[in-house]
Amino acid sequence: MIDSLQDFTASLPAVAQWLGIMLAGAVPFIESYFGAVIGVLAGLNPVVAIVAAIVGNILSMLIVVLTAHGVRSKVVERGTPKPESPRRRKLRERFDRYGVAGVSLLGQTLLPSQITSAAMVSFGASRNAVILWQIISIIIWGVAFGVLATLGVSFIG
Repeated sequence: MIDSLQDFTASLPAVAQWLGIMLAGAVPFIESYFGAVIGVLAGLNPVVAIVAAIVGNILSMLIVVLTAHGVRSKVVERGTPKPESPRRRKLRERFDRYGVAGVSLLGQTLLPSQITSAAMVSFGASRNAVILWQIISIIIWGVAFGVLATLGVSFIG
């Protein structure tokens, strides 16, 4: 099955391969870590797969953070906060405990970067701090899973 996927991928133009992995990396719950794995399993050069997945994840996270920042700014101007749901309250408690860096680095084990980054901005975290720590986290997770996938493919092959 992996051979068939790799043969199909090899038949595509390089730009299509990159874009496919970038799109996969942009999808919540796939993100940089599974996007890199998909790229490696599809037969892309591991560096290309990892970079494409990371770029896609970062671009989608930036869109979400900038949008959440804009929405939060408008809500704060109105001064009409809504009561927190139990789930949101739990997320805020984690944010208060671990801060932007901790939630960014560890949050991807539970929720997509897009959700955690939007939540942190909505809690009042600095947009730039969220972006910085999310980029660091996306890179770490993407590289780690990409390397593990590369080692796994070389072990199987």
